[in-house]
Amino acid sequence: MLTSSTKKLARILLPDRYYFPLRECYRSLRQNAELWQNPVWMESVQRVRAYRNKHEGRRCFILGTGPSLKKTDLSLLKNEFTFGLNRIYLLFDELKFNTTYYVAVNNLVIEQCAEEIARLPVPKFISFRNRNKIKFSPDLMFLQSRFEPPAFSTDITHGVWEGGTVTYVAIQIAYYMGFQKVILVGVDHSFATKGQPNSMVVSGGADPNHFHPEYFGKGFRWHLPDLEASELAYRTAKYHFERSNREIVDATVDGKLQVFSKVNYLDLF
Repeated sequence: MLTSSTKKLARILLPDRYYFPLRECYRSLRQNAELWQNPVWMESVQRVRAYRNKHEGRRCFILGTGPSLKKTDLSLLKNEFTFGLNRIYLLFDELKFNTTYYVAVNNLVIEQCAEEIARLPVPKFISFRNRNKIKFSPDLMFLQSRFEPPAFSTDITHGVWEGGTVTYVAIQIAYYMGFQKVILVGVDHSFATKGQPNSMVVSGGADPNHFHPEYFGKGFRWHLPDLEASELAYRTAKYHFERSNREIVDATVDGKLQVFSKVNYLDLF
């Protein structure tokens, strides 16, 4: 660990273009050291490692939460491996089955829906920074978010880049689990609500951006999407999957995302 005198000397001797990256590197190392001394984090890592390559060679579906889900026969997914995101559980009663896995990393979603998320009877992947908002149950695993774009994690125990969308986090988890083919469904990549990306807004009524009017219903606080950051993330994921001889395809009905090869949803069955 650098002493205060060492840091002071480095600040004097090094040009800014060297000093500031060094400072950030030091900060990152310090945070990692603190992280690996946290018993909750250590237990979470052990749980996550049990999933490494668990589904090697198989296919999975990542369910986005766009309105197109209402035009998709999701009953076909009952016996498939699936990832559900954010408030996807609003569909579970209608579907008569749960997704195989659940992922949420957004602070506002977890803060406002922690009790609902905690009750889900499936393995859950949640951002570690929200550890004080949700119970650390036996089927819950924390992920550490990184903020150095663009990045793709092949080992999620060392962190994931969120890429402006929880869908990207789910893609990294699917890679870690060994899935050969990832199929996106309900990733509309289009929002009726406009505004500054990543800014927090309060919903004034029924939600036009998702599959359910109460998804981000009246009074719900949420972050506006950053579609450019998401596209950068998706292109990064595509590169890493292809270099590993794996693939990501997009089966979203009328989806606007143009990064992945399009496939007809019904043809997959």
